[in-house]
Amino acid sequence: MAISYIHLFILSFISISRFLVISKAGPESELVADLLTLQSQSESGVIHLNDRTVSKFITSTKTPRPYSLLIFFDAIPLHDKSDLRLPVLVHDFALVASSFIANHNGSNTKLFFCDLEFRESQSSFKLFDVNSLPNIYLVGPDAESLKDDIEQMEQSGFTRLTESLVEFIESRTQLTVGPVHHSPIISKKQMVLIIGFLLIWSPFAARKIFAGETMFHNPRIWLSGAIFVYFFSVSGAMHIIIRKMPMFLMDREDPNKLIFFYQGTGVQLGLEGFMVGFLYTIVGLLLAVVTHVLVYVKDLKTKRIGMLFSIFVSFWAVKQVIFLDNWKTRYAIHGFWPSRWN
Repeated sequence: MAISYIHLFILSFISISRFLVISKAGPESELVADLLTLQSQSESGVIHLNDRTVSKFITSTKTPRPYSLLIFFDAIPLHDKSDLRLPVLVHDFALVASSFIANHNGSNTKLFFCDLEFRESQSSFKLFDVNSLPNIYLVGPDAESLKDDIEQMEQSGFTRLTESLVEFIESRTQLTVGPVHHSPIISKKQMVLIIGFLLIWSPFAARKIFAGETMFHNPRIWLSGAIFVYFFSVSGAMHIIIRKMPMFLMDREDPNKLIFFYQGTGVQLGLEGFMVGFLYTIVGLLLAVVTHVLVYVKDLKTKRIGMLFSIFVSFWAVKQVIFLDNWKTRYAIHGFWPSRWN
């Protein structure tokens, strides 16, 4: 009889424990289900939050939460500010989000990508103490205070957001993002049209090539191409394209003033690079004139004037580049005479 009472007590205890676990897991599973629903309704997988959903998924939910939220703070009225690059950052954030979801086959319930827009969620901006853009915050499962317990992505990471965001996620959440699926530059339909055009055009092109009547048989085209490649290489154009650097910035203290030269290492604006490339191209062209034109001039006086002019302009151009480098890096390059001349 005593054994029956003990057995009944154990069964009752197990039932109560299961009930408590289910009652506790119930609201949490509902929140995860709601997040998955919102994620599936978004084309990129980024959940659009507002003040109500921030309260539902963050402030009104007890810790530890069964998920983490990675929040991108956006402001549509500031999309025309070229120095903030918000449209580009929004695209890169959505690209990482869609890649993360695709790599996990949509079964991930540990991390959700979200965004907040300033006009719709001013109270949430104040809650997170966001005073400047761009900004990305990671709200972890144990975060209680939205000012002290959350993790902010460093501003230097927004220069290369895709790579920096992947590193930030993997280092903070211990989750693997996987490869980022960039959209192809040319769609399949465009590729089919291009191939069809090339097949139709190839017989006519072959006849022109064998007859020597194409533009590639013109030496001026090759000369212009060589100058363009030289300018492209010395201006840092590839750096500007890869890093998606703006041509110029707007001065935050004076909106009517534009910044063409940025003081600091690791950053080069578009027009700044083109200016340096233009100076280097002048030096290269003058060197080509000296070695390929002046050597054939018979008048000695004209040859000397051309030589002195080339030296003077080249010295001035290189001096301007060195001055800009000294100003940007604060590392001065000093000229000196050989020790034997002292």
